[in-house]
Amino acid sequence: MTIDYKEIFSQNNVGKVLYNEPMANHTTFKIGGPCDVMILPKEENEIINALNIIKKNNLEYMIIGNGSNLLVRDKGIRKVIIKLNDNYSNIEIKDNYVIAQAGALLSKTAKTAMKEDLTGMEFASGIPGGIGGAITMNAGAYGGEMKDILYKVKALNRDLEIVEYNLDEMNMRYRNSRVQDEGLIVLEATFKLKKGNPEEIKALYDDLTFKRTSKQPLEYASAGSTFKRPEGHFAGKLIDDCGLRGYRYKDAQVSEKHCGFVINRGNADFEQVYHVISHVQEVVKEKFGVNLEPEIRIIGEE
Repeated sequence: MTIDYKEIFSQNNVGKVLYNEPMANHTTFKIGGPCDVMILPKEENEIINALNIIKKNNLEYMIIGNGSNLLVRDKGIRKVIIKLNDNYSNIEIKDNYVIAQAGALLSKTAKTAMKEDLTGMEFASGIPGGIGGAITMNAGAYGGEMKDILYKVKALNRDLEIVEYNLDEMNMRYRNSRVQDEGLIVLEATFKLKKGNPEEIKALYDDLTFKRTSKQPLEYASAGSTFKRPEGHFAGKLIDDCGLRGYRYKDAQVSEKHCGFVINRGNADFEQVYHVISHVQEVVKEKFGVNLEPEIRIIGEE
């Protein structure tokens, strides 16, 4: 049965609506076929309105942010995509607290904190993606994690009720949280930081930025670290020790700069990237007996 999305979403206060929109335009991998509908709300009530319409019409949907951890199949997605990115990205400072909407980029939020002489969020300055995704998966880098600075989260539950949870209630753990456990939708996060020395904060910020730019293949499209860290190992080292540094299939490649990244050299499609990921998993399993689990989410119509 064909769904008339234009009829369903016309004349409704949900924000901007795009139809048959290529997901390649909305992921940092620059890969992915079209989604049926993409909604870009700017207000909290628009998010709730969109979800109510989705629920009323029994439509499948998905929330995305910056698309920095997504690998979308070439056939695209047969769902309604609600994108919370620069359309929903306000950042506010109140004393030592940073309040950021779900679509705000982590890098911009960390930079805003730095400008206010607030310390504690420097580790997040180089993490790709937005606040919503970072809370969902307890993102971390350089010895820090979201749970180290999180104060509270404002979210929607499955009944579309606005709920608030403090850090202790969020069950934050390695690349997971209450958000995933209960299917919550993050609207806003509040972080508790400390006043610091401006020169020391900037020095740490600059140092971590240099480490990231010098060690990560930022000149290519990717979804950041492709694999989760296996217990007792480092994914990048395992891949390197298997002789897979620079392993390439057409336009998809294991980065020569950082073996933990699979990159799009320009025109890679889903199948090419998936081939590289699968080959890496197979070789690492065969040589070391370690199962590499993707940190990226693989989605879309098969």
